Amino acid sequence: MNRMKGKVALVTGGGSGIGRATAIKLASEGAAVVIGNRNEKTGEETVKLIQEAGGKASFYRTDVTKLENIQNLIKHTVDTYGGLHAAFNNAGVDDPQAMTPEQTEDVFDLIMNVNVKGVWYSMKCEIEHMLENGGGAIVNTSSIAGVIGYPGHAPYTASKHAVLGLTKTAALEYAKQGIRVNAVCPGGTETALLDGLAGGDSATLEYMKSLHPIGRLANPDEIANAVVWLCSDEASFVLGQGINVDGGFTAI
Repeated sequence: MNRMKGKVALVTGGGSGIGRATAIKLASEGAAVVIGNRNEKTGEETVKLIQEAGGKASFYRTDVTKLENIQNLIKHTVDTYGGLHAAFNNAGVDDPQAMTPEQTEDVFDLIMNVNVKGVWYSMKCEIEHMLENGGGAIVNTSSIAGVIGYPGHAPYTASKHAVLGLTKTAALEYAKQGIRVNAVCPGGTETALLDGLAGGDSATLEYMKSLHPIGRLANPDEIANAVVWLCSDEASFVLGQGINVDGGFTAI
């Protein structure tokens, strides 16, 4: 399929997991893709995978907590491929498992800086460009932890609720200017981030699988499919939504 043919897409946190899967899927659908990632090695690996499959991709080292980095990422994207039509703001970090009073201020600040301020910075720059160039589509990564409570992970849960708030607000602000803003809310997904949330404990991972009515965790490609759909013209009437891709987790 060529749902993204002739379009340019940006993916932050594209060096692994859901970000990498989405970047590869966007390229397979015809988009030229820019990977914004703090880890140069994994970001370049994603670019190589796309190029080996015949797609177009470029890497730009990016720390989403720095506004100037995001501004330079947008400039690199436009200078390299001539525009920006879709953005997937996916860069994020998790917190160590601890009860709310036991979480530290340093952890809380880190989570908020990356997961919330990073998304805000990204949207701020993307929207500014899209307003001047005919619109576009933005997808943010929230989580089922942005929809429900997640005991033991207060900073992460608060950050993902905040991402949904940013998403819905920006969607309403720019609906009539041709900019669609949505979010995906993945359930448990087989990524390094999930391993971190589980503390690397296999019993915890098995328990997390059991919480999903489908009886398993998601493959990153399954989340990527939803993101690409939201970025494409097939979702032209969808905005301000947090799409739960969670194996039935939030239906209970």
